[in-house]
Amino acid sequence: MNIENVIKAGISLAFKQLFNSSLEAHDITLQPTRKEFEGQYTFVTFPYGKISGKNPEETGKVIGQFILENLTEISGFNVVKGFLNLVVADSVWQHQFQTMASASDFGQLPENNQTVMVEYSSPNTNKPLHLGHLRNNFLGFSVSQILAAAGYNVVKTNIINDRGIHICKSMLAYQKFGNGETPQSANMKGDHLIGKYYVEFDKHYKAEVDALKAQGIAEDQAKKQAPLMLQAQAMLQDWERGHEATVALWKQMNEWVYEGFEATYKRMGVNFDKYYYESNTYLLGKDIVEEGLQKGVFFRKPDGSVWIDLTADGLDEKLVLRADGTSVYITQDLGTADLRFADFAAQKSVYVVGNEQDYHFNVLFLILKKLGRSYADGLYHLSYGMVDLPSGKMKSREGTVVDADELMGDMVSTAKERTLALGKVADYSEQEAAELYEMLGIGAIKYFLLKVEPKKRMLFNPEESIELQGNTATAIQYTHARISSILRKAKEQQVEANYSDLPALQTAERELIILLADFPKKIREAAESYSPATIAAYAYDVAREYNRFVAEVPVLSAETEQQKAFRVALSELTAKVLRKAMGLLGVSVPSRM
Repeated sequence: MNIENVIKAGISLAFKQLFNSSLEAHDITLQPTRKEFEGQYTFVTFPYGKISGKNPEETGKVIGQFILENLTEISGFNVVKGFLNLVVADSVWQHQFQTMASASDFGQLPENNQTVMVEYSSPNTNKPLHLGHLRNNFLGFSVSQILAAAGYNVVKTNIINDRGIHICKSMLAYQKFGNGETPQSANMKGDHLIGKYYVEFDKHYKAEVDALKAQGIAEDQAKKQAPLMLQAQAMLQDWERGHEATVALWKQMNEWVYEGFEATYKRMGVNFDKYYYESNTYLLGKDIVEEGLQKGVFFRKPDGSVWIDLTADGLDEKLVLRADGTSVYITQDLGTADLRFADFAAQKSVYVVGNEQDYHFNVLFLILKKLGRSYADGLYHLSYGMVDLPSGKMKSREGTVVDADELMGDMVSTAKERTLALGKVADYSEQEAAELYEMLGIGAIKYFLLKVEPKKRMLFNPEESIELQGNTATAIQYTHARISSILRKAKEQQVEANYSDLPALQTAERELIILLADFPKKIREAAESYSPATIAAYAYDVAREYNRFVAEVPVLSAETEQQKAFRVALSELTAKVLRKAMGLLGVSVPSRM
């Protein structure tokens, strides 16, 4: 039973019988009742004075009385000016509790027979993952989990940017300065080793540019004439021609990077169903460009380059193919979009990419619509804000990035220090303790990055993220461990959870049940908005409400056995919802802490 739908139907019937007026149930909006008033749902009567012929307060009173007399699910009402507050009968919440507790898949919405593809990560193979990638990966993975819980068939994809001038910069620097170094000989992860040579290229390149500027050459020309840049461009041409030694070096260095990435992804707790590689897709869009020329969507300039004019759409002219016939990024993205739809025929595709690419995706989606692609309306750019640290911005080419591996390692070390300081792991084995530190450290980063609405730029404060108090993963994880401890004690005392013979509800019990019943709605909201922040806020509310519950009513020292058994059952359900909600964020919760 959906109590909101029952109330809306009752209000609709009231309008028909009291005022001889039609107000459809789906047009009725209910609000949560404010905490200072009795009730759970509020109907605002201000807009309906002309229909009722009464002032808002009188309108509320006659509707409230009608509902009280005709709906057994409503046990009372009160009217505050134009706000009709409805009190739902405890029998409804008791039944709701039993339904939730008996459902093995509570928190899983029915299948909707729609496929959605979520693309995230999209790393370059010339450097390791950094703090920005953490937000990207955590966001993409969590959105995937939420969409799956909302009933979608989800395909998680990762397109690897494994070609281009930036890759050749690392390759050239390694060729010149590497002396045959390997991840094993350097005792470094492969992605870190390659990133080292990307920084090395930039260092030597800047020195060459400075030397040319000292000779009186303008900076823009010096950047073009620097020998290293010319050699990197020549290497890219060799790669595109399939030069054997160049391709062999490219493959070897990419293999090192992929091994490093996989280790990082494993620690992040993210994964993918399908990998695409730019080296396999960068030529795909050329056929689409020809198609667009034939359809009149694109036009060719005298120099042979191909463009699209989007000025009538509030954008500008966009290059889709260079004069020499080589692809640009959007050429590749057009081809990849077709390839992915051919592979999975997804009704929706979500691109998780930072907001610096907003314009690019506006152009991409508009071009696909103009080309008549059937899937174009289902494309969505999940644009997210950048992540800053108290120390400032990051620049990967200068080697000043906040490395993802290092940050995760630091957070786990911080979790270890704080846990040891509290003396809470004396009876843990070494492996159990290590698993707890990992759970707390990685969970702290994930939750902190996900609790902020994706579109907002944010400041990540490592110290604040792992506090035991406040809106943190650590606080929620502690609540779950607290519940687990209560349940263990209940088992020791041979108290069995009871879901059938329920006592009259105390206020704290009722409020907790009402909040737990909101879980499916929150999943739906998060899926519709592609926002894990909705789930993070909900998990925090559940933890806070449970802590209020145990502060107000005793569980194992309840007055009656009936109350004791019910509160144990309510604790079990709360733990289940917390695990599921945090799992949607990719955060694990411990059973003891």
